[in-house]
Amino acid sequence: MVSKVRVFLEMVKFEHTIFALPFAYMGAVLALPGAWPTWAQMGWITLAMAGARSLAFSANRVVDKEIDARNPRTAGRALPRGLLSSLDMVIFSAVSLGAFFIAVFNLAPVTRLLWPLVLVPMLVYPYTKRFTWLCHFVLGVSLGLAPAGAWVAVTNTVPLEPWLLVGAVLCWVTGFDIIYACQDYEVDVREGLHSIPARFGIRRALMVTAMLHTLAVLLFLVFGRIIGAGPLYYTGILATAGLLYYENSLVSPNDLTRINVAFFTTNGVISVLTFAFSAADKAVRMRMG
Repeated sequence: MVSKVRVFLEMVKFEHTIFALPFAYMGAVLALPGAWPTWAQMGWITLAMAGARSLAFSANRVVDKEIDARNPRTAGRALPRGLLSSLDMVIFSAVSLGAFFIAVFNLAPVTRLLWPLVLVPMLVYPYTKRFTWLCHFVLGVSLGLAPAGAWVAVTNTVPLEPWLLVGAVLCWVTGFDIIYACQDYEVDVREGLHSIPARFGIRRALMVTAMLHTLAVLLFLVFGRIIGAGPLYYTGILATAGLLYYENSLVSPNDLTRINVAFFTTNGVISVLTFAFSAADKAVRMRMG
């Protein structure tokens, strides 16, 4: 049993929840100008995020099982190797979905109506690479909705402000997913799969990433202006801009060997750093005002 749990955790890369979870926390914290979310709210948001992401990852692995088996980079995953069965995946998906629903029904009532908007893009995403190179943007939407979902979960309202944050996270995620897809360029072309690198070439794909990451920084800045953010918030965004520049500098059309550093390490730091500075900025503003 312990061995199988380890296989599941490896399969869904549970630790990569850190990409979107800090932005969900950021949405929850900044949604309440003069107060903080309760620990219970933050706990349920965490469970909702973990459940939704685990469900999405397991669905992704099942849908892509045959493709993964033909890709040298992914052939060692649990499903292609037969380390997990279809029944295992059904049970894991059901548990993940159950955790998500338990969390949703312990958050603001409006989330009980809007939850399909969170799950549908996640479950549709694995299929999109079969017919459109816009698949990266679907993934961007999936993770980008995290701050808006958390904002709604603690306020029970659907205002306009968090959608700038959604746009910023969407551009950030879409950009780094394009970088990640560059390593599968040859497989995607051979398999007839759609991606921006396969459609436009790696050089142009990396240019698209640079533009998206620039737009992400601009949207973070506009969002800060609208919510009346202070110096610490902008310091965090400046640090994020520097990290995004560093991330883009790690890869080139002739050298993709540092993709894992760009994808995993740098993006994890970006999400945590952005949330930390945002929360610290709010704490200072509350203390001063």
